Amino acid sequence: MRLLPLLLLLLAGAAAARASDDPFLSGAANHSYNIDCGGTADFTSVFGRRWLADQFFSAGGAAGMVAEPHRFPQPQERTLRFFPPSSAGKSSCYSLPLPPGRYYLRLFSVYDNYDSKLRTPSFDVSAAATLVLSFRSPWPEPAARYGAYSDLIFPSATAPASDVCFYSLSTDAPVVASIEVAPVHPLAYDGATTGADLILVNYGRVTCGNSLFGPGFTRDADAFSRVWQADVDFRNNDLSYDAITAGGRKIFGSNQPPNYFPTKLYESAVTTSGDATNEIEFPMPVDTRLSYMVWLHFAEIDAGIGSAGQRVFDVVLAGENVTRIDIFKQVGGFTAFKWTYIVKNLTSSTLSVKLVPVVGRPILCGLENYAMVPLEMRTVPSQVAAMKALKESLKIPARMGWNGDPCAPREWDAWEGVTCHRGDKGLVITQLDLASQGLKGYITDEISHLKDLVSLNLSYNSLTGSLPPGLGQPSLVSLDISSNEFTGSIPGTIGSSKLQTALLNNNQLDGQVPERLYSIGVHGGVIDLSGNKGLCGVPTLPACALFWEKGGLNKIGKIALGASFGFLLLVILIVVYILCIRRGPYDYDFDFPQDLTSISAISAKRNRYQRAKSVMLAEMEAHNPDGFYTNGSPH
Repeated sequence: MRLLPLLLLLLAGAAAARASDDPFLSGAANHSYNIDCGGTADFTSVFGRRWLADQFFSAGGAAGMVAEPHRFPQPQERTLRFFPPSSAGKSSCYSLPLPPGRYYLRLFSVYDNYDSKLRTPSFDVSAAATLVLSFRSPWPEPAARYGAYSDLIFPSATAPASDVCFYSLSTDAPVVASIEVAPVHPLAYDGATTGADLILVNYGRVTCGNSLFGPGFTRDADAFSRVWQADVDFRNNDLSYDAITAGGRKIFGSNQPPNYFPTKLYESAVTTSGDATNEIEFPMPVDTRLSYMVWLHFAEIDAGIGSAGQRVFDVVLAGENVTRIDIFKQVGGFTAFKWTYIVKNLTSSTLSVKLVPVVGRPILCGLENYAMVPLEMRTVPSQVAAMKALKESLKIPARMGWNGDPCAPREWDAWEGVTCHRGDKGLVITQLDLASQGLKGYITDEISHLKDLVSLNLSYNSLTGSLPPGLGQPSLVSLDISSNEFTGSIPGTIGSSKLQTALLNNNQLDGQVPERLYSIGVHGGVIDLSGNKGLCGVPTLPACALFWEKGGLNKIGKIALGASFGFLLLVILIVVYILCIRRGPYDYDFDFPQDLTSISAISAKRNRYQRAKSVMLAEMEAHNPDGFYTNGSPH
């Protein structure tokens, strides 16, 4: 197994830690999460840390339990989640809801024969679409049985989520027991130069003259929840060392932003014993392909050193003398002093860190060694969003492993059925081949954001719905959506000048075929529209109806439809006029006669009219004593 941070921690006894010193306790409001992978309920640990039940994981995995849970005192170390490639695909992820920023990430991986197969799995781990950890079978026995912690600092440049992904080798199922993530100061660990495009992977974090300490393992505080391992696990033990302490004296300059190195780190140290020419040496494991950021921690905690020049030593990294240090001259006594250096172009798998005496004996309080992993090029964000939308609309099954970045990391192939290439602003999707995958969804118009798509093959599925206008990408050379259940008309956008193959046969499409699409065949390309009974308007297909064109009414049809509505409106207005406006004020008969051809009905109506007229004349005569005229004759 190759563990990039090589951080194998045997589980320590439970102890209470002060909540205010642990940034992970800030909770989700500050984008801090502690996930009990495989756990089913939230809980608070004996160290006061709030743990969440398993969440944010991709589909296809399953929860498990270590074979010997009594070996693991903390609940989050007993449960786990594993991702069989047969159901989860080759890529499985935890999508953590993190806004852009820098974050501290710690993983706990354990096997402990949870699956009764007696074989540790091989898999890789990525953060920010960059490969950061590699587990190879067989794991070292302590890691397989007790688990291994790994931690790193990474930038999250994507929103609203950042992915931690696991990649299966062969048929092995990746496994993870816990995930912890919390924001760190943007300038931590030289963030001004490393924050934007580097991941810092821990290859060894050491406290000298002391035993392991850190939140989650001891009562001691560390603002970043870092765990500091005992130096005896890393130093060259063929040399002689003496441990010294500050004797209770106060240490100045510790626990300061942006790195918040803990005070306890500077309260103890190692120096050489025996011959005054003896050196301090730490051979640190490294990967020669990477550069390393080395941090050395000092404090002059020997009360016998009271002036500059009494303790002077050289720092030799990978055989190169890089600096000379006089702690008292730099900061005085009982004060924290930090020094960092970047080592490049290594030729050995071991980085030798030596302190060579010049005056007196060298002294060291702590050591950190971080691999500087360059961020890999990622897929253009708009195309990531489009692919995730397609994943939902096409109902991509979990077994295809469409999780994380579609194209990165480059050490792994892109998503199943996806081909990517390097573009000007990132990786871009150029081909989608999802033929015969049993898909039952539809094509979202978000596909229009795949601006570099050259070939699309969705044939022999059960896709439904209409074809979106976004399917007509100008970059598209080959389109095969044959043998599905698409309905509706063919968008006029399909048929760019680059399109050479268009297979739309055996669907349920209808309407007029766009001329620009049919011209593909005329100009030597391949087009197949057969098996769509509703298509029309081009040779080899029926003629379209008089008023039909391109899947809808043409101009003449629209005019005819408008004229029909106008005529209908005119008829309605005439009827209203006849029934309501032309009637006289004394025509009280609002009921249609039952039989308009009946003489008795006509006579009855005439009699009612005559009665009404007689009443009207009588009233007028009563109001005019001089009489009145009718038809020009005086009465």
